[in-house]
Amino acid sequence: MVLDFKNRVAIVTGAGGGLGRLHALALAARGAKVVVNDLGGARDGSGGSVSAAQAVVAEIEAAGGVAMANGASVTDYAAVQAMVQQAVDAWGRVDILVNNAGILRDKSFAKMELDDFRMVMEVHLMGAVHCTKAVWPHMVAQKYGRILMTTSSSGLYGNFGQSNYGAAKMALVGLMQTLSIEGAKHHIHVNCLAPTAATRMTEDLMPPQVLAALKPEAVVPAMLVLVGQDAPNRTTLCAGAGSVEAAQITLTQGSWIGLDGDAPEQLHAALATVVDGSGASVPASGAAQGALEIGRASQHLS
Repeated sequence: MVLDFKNRVAIVTGAGGGLGRLHALALAARGAKVVVNDLGGARDGSGGSVSAAQAVVAEIEAAGGVAMANGASVTDYAAVQAMVQQAVDAWGRVDILVNNAGILRDKSFAKMELDDFRMVMEVHLMGAVHCTKAVWPHMVAQKYGRILMTTSSSGLYGNFGQSNYGAAKMALVGLMQTLSIEGAKHHIHVNCLAPTAATRMTEDLMPPQVLAALKPEAVVPAMLVLVGQDAPNRTTLCAGAGSVEAAQITLTQGSWIGLDGDAPEQLHAALATVVDGSGASVPASGAAQGALEIGRASQHLS
């Protein structure tokens, strides 16, 4: 089956360069009309110019595709709403949102200024919230939508010097978990993508030979699958260097420790059993944790 995006309208944020540019080019090449959004700022979020977005639009149009440029900051909800309305006015709908915009302000937590923590959270997390909130009513009305959050291994698993970035990226997973449940009845599928790629965001973090192997083009197939007609829902894919994996938040079988005064000691003694991944499951929702705990309590207290 060929992934076809004909008659689909996509918005890709942070699409003036790097992965966002490749996402926009790939969607347009497969028939989507694309809003290329980019503030045009530096890697730390400073500055801004719509020229980067316009250059990508020119590439798409030169290849026979359809696109428009937008320079809204994802931190500005009114500007994001106007961007979405611009797409609806021009093309009648919005089918796909790829939340890709981001900045880096790396430092160890001890040395990091709180303003740098807040700004990274504002761009990555609230930027995605703003864009998703703006497209949501349109997707509900048309009974179709595909939303992709760009998470990161730094959020899923941690990375020195990226407490702000990691916190924002893991928050996007939590946002996806609930939106995928709320959107399902409207055929809105929400997923996450954790890319490993050599871009402006990562050029200082890896040696040249590793960067050469991590072509950002290798991430694009996972993006296309996660926003396609037959996209999964509530799925986090990790992609890089030609490999794709799935990241899952699991719940172990755990152990019942009771409510007696020695419960802390009971837990200390049983901790290895509690964290044992054998028989772990991927809960369908947060209610599964309570159901497991209540069920086990009922067995012991009946």
